[in-house]
Amino acid sequence: MSHDSGLSARTEFGRKPERGSHERSDFNAVVDAARVGHLGYVVDGRPYVLPVGFARDGEALVFHGSTGARPFRLLAEGAPCCFTVTHVDGLVLARSANDSSMNYRSAVVLGNCEAITEETEKWRILDVITDHLLPGRRASLRPMTRKEVAATLVLRLPIVEFSVKSRSGGPGDEGADIDFPVWSGVMPVVTSFGTPIPAANMDPAIPEPEYLRSWRA
Repeated sequence: MSHDSGLSARTEFGRKPERGSHERSDFNAVVDAARVGHLGYVVDGRPYVLPVGFARDGEALVFHGSTGARPFRLLAEGAPCCFTVTHVDGLVLARSANDSSMNYRSAVVLGNCEAITEETEKWRILDVITDHLLPGRRASLRPMTRKEVAATLVLRLPIVEFSVKSRSGGPGDEGADIDFPVWSGVMPVVTSFGTPIPAANMDPAIPEPEYLRSWRA
């Protein structure tokens, strides 16, 4: 497996391999466009999946949780996990339910997390996560306190075994289905930011920051 490829026996594609990729650049494009991923793990023989905010820090994914949360303590001990990201870009409306589909971009990472305990690195990664979740806002916020950082468990998941899969385009109707009299095409799915709602106790003299306008754009 090359440095830039996530191909392994566990990430090979079985069905529709033409939709898949193991290229690092494709992986980065999918995860960098997301702010929420899903983290899967097993406790006492039962599977669980948690939605988590995250960021990509070079060749690893990073996320955080409470030091009191059992799942994060388990992951910090090296329990196997699976991290996924999905974007739905459109509903593909074919002339039959069987051929209807979705346009999407998805990424999967398999591996084991490691806890970040070195204080300077921990602070740095928390800033990386904040800057990814809230682009441009970290510099304007009050600094985190040592107590807040001490209560936070920071995890790193190396991007080693990974895969990317996507679909784009219209319906794949064929044969007699093409003559069936029903609308066929794609309903785009778009995620956007709305109009900011100021906090009720905020000083009205504080102007709306430029980064909020950038988010809406």
